[in-house]
Amino acid sequence: MALDTVEGYVEDKFGAVRDAFEANLASGADLGASFCATKDGEVVVDLWGGWADEARTRPWERDTIVNVYSTTKTMTFISALMLADRGQLDFDAPVARYWPEFAAGGKEAVKVSHLMAHSAGLSGWREHMAKEDLYDWEKCVSRLAAQAPLWEPGTASGYHAITQGYLIGEVVRRITGKTIGTFFHEEIAGPLGADFWIGLPASEDGRVADLIPPPPSGNIGNLAQNDLQKTTLSNPAVDVLETRTRAWRGAEIPAAGGTGNARSVARVHSILANGGAVGGKRYMSEAGCRRALEKQISGTDLILGMPVAFGLGFGLAGETVPAPNPNTVFWGGYGGSLIIIDFDARATYAYAMNKMGGGTVGDNRSFGMIGAMWQALAA
Repeated sequence: MALDTVEGYVEDKFGAVRDAFEANLASGADLGASFCATKDGEVVVDLWGGWADEARTRPWERDTIVNVYSTTKTMTFISALMLADRGQLDFDAPVARYWPEFAAGGKEAVKVSHLMAHSAGLSGWREHMAKEDLYDWEKCVSRLAAQAPLWEPGTASGYHAITQGYLIGEVVRRITGKTIGTFFHEEIAGPLGADFWIGLPASEDGRVADLIPPPPSGNIGNLAQNDLQKTTLSNPAVDVLETRTRAWRGAEIPAAGGTGNARSVARVHSILANGGAVGGKRYMSEAGCRRALEKQISGTDLILGMPVAFGLGFGLAGETVPAPNPNTVFWGGYGGSLIIIDFDARATYAYAMNKMGGGTVGDNRSFGMIGAMWQALAA
């Protein structure tokens, strides 16, 4: 199979999307990748191609999946939004209402909305964390519950790169009695038929593409210039090759450890884009979906060092990430994966790949396809 072999489905009006996808593979910008778009809850583009490993021995197949790093966070956001829509979670309530131990360290007033918007002051652990500690849920959450905030909660966002998933996930667990991976699978991914996992069963390992680490200049640890950034991004240090291990894949690391492909990411978020109903099943109310758009905080993020506006979980499109429609949210993962949800167009655009770029929360490779989508929809 040639490197630039691309398979999948594209509605006629979106032919330029396929051209852009093929160009990424032909240029070497991508090794293996998938791109999917939905409109009104239906798939209009579903592409995949290239190779699942650096040695080019395994083609990227229709059901190939890959670790998408922080795009995983969006699965925790939709889980929390679903619980709020059911009246089981109040974003304005203190976290300690659901998780009493969290009140320690002066955090009794920290709200669930602060967890969602990276403004809880818990972007990292004060105590030393080994990479193996990320596989120990109780250690991760008990240390976060016990520690004092790293800055005054609610005053600024500071990207909770790894901790956010544990924080939201523990709130979900306290409310439902289920781990975030179980809740997400039973309530969202399973009913949708979406091939996305927070905690991948060993039976699926053969389908996982190998992540290729970014160039040294793109190493996430290089972003750490001050103590707060070092605490957040280097404790523990990020080791991309760890994503190839059974321990990483099987663990529930809800801010960074999810495994899926563009089709599954786009399908999950078509719930939000389509007003809460997909495939004849209603998952949420439209009002509950649109809560993702409620701005919580904006300004220069203390960790990312760039302007960001956060809604309930997702980044809000605007100056930093422009979009043709105002009611648009997004987030992406270290190395390049990305999801954009356009409430006005009732559309989602998702990209997942294995050759990592230097971006912390997505990169520019996906915008050739997304730009072509926007042009075609505007025509």
